Amino acid sequence: MRILSGIQPSGILHIGNYFGMMKPAIALQNEGETFYFVANYHALTSLKDPKAVRENSRRVVVDFLACGLDPDRGAVFMQTDVPQVTELAWILSTVAPMGLLERAHSYKDKIARGMSPVVGLFSYPILMAADILIYDSDVVPVGKDQKQHIEITRDLAGKINETYGDVFKLPEPRINPATEVVPGIDGQKMSKSYHNTIDIFGDEKEVRKRVMSIVTDSTPVEAPKDPARSTITQLYSLFASKEELAEMHERFKKGGTGYGDFKKQLFEKLWEYFAPMRKRREEILGDKLYIDNVLARGAERANAIADDVMTRVRGAVGLR
Repeated sequence: MRILSGIQPSGILHIGNYFGMMKPAIALQNEGETFYFVANYHALTSLKDPKAVRENSRRVVVDFLACGLDPDRGAVFMQTDVPQVTELAWILSTVAPMGLLERAHSYKDKIARGMSPVVGLFSYPILMAADILIYDSDVVPVGKDQKQHIEITRDLAGKINETYGDVFKLPEPRINPATEVVPGIDGQKMSKSYHNTIDIFGDEKEVRKRVMSIVTDSTPVEAPKDPARSTITQLYSLFASKEELAEMHERFKKGGTGYGDFKKQLFEKLWEYFAPMRKRREEILGDKLYIDNVLARGAERANAIADDVMTRVRGAVGLR
């Protein structure tokens, strides 16, 4: 089974990214042949700072490796190191119905949030389909909000197969519900767009400040509090054992403890959880050639498959 995961380098990774995408994606190393790519072509639809694109792309790789991705088990590479993907995107665009793209939720959502309606944003699902199909992917883990992208990929693969014969296998989505349950410091879903994130590898002072900024109600210290409605307990549940979480719930209900003390407890648990990853990250950054070697090996593996797929595609459509 071949499994493909991608992440866009649009900013510094936060704990919502970790629990929503990174942790489950890394765990897939135990299930099959895994490929992880940094979607730096996609980043150009929203990020117009060349330096930020370069630095974010490399930082994503460092952070993934620090969090447990093993480059000997999964190929890690830049999207741009497999140029065949843009060729395949063009071929897919020749069969892509306009109506299919016009119904894409992500395009409408981004336009509603004020992004310019450029062609790259509109055709984003085509490039994503090429990302998936170029590696003969069997499974693509996505959040519920991205399921439509896999459906569009299957539709485009089906169009090619109907027109040119049996060219592509149809990938299956694997829905990860965790992407919807990581709240930000304001209680909304944690997102860079909402400026409500807690960075995975932020410095101690800044991380503590973000945790202490979690929005709470005005319940007095001595009064009982509802743990089920608290962003603090929701975040604590990501790091704590069942016993530790139950203990916090009891203290919420009992009263006598202020939100500030609960936030301090959350920070200590969060900081402890990522301590081994911070140490591994420092080791990675200490070897200047390590990341380059990892990316080169990943790109070599990815290109070998992409070359085979494109040979098949070019022959099917008459370009070989």
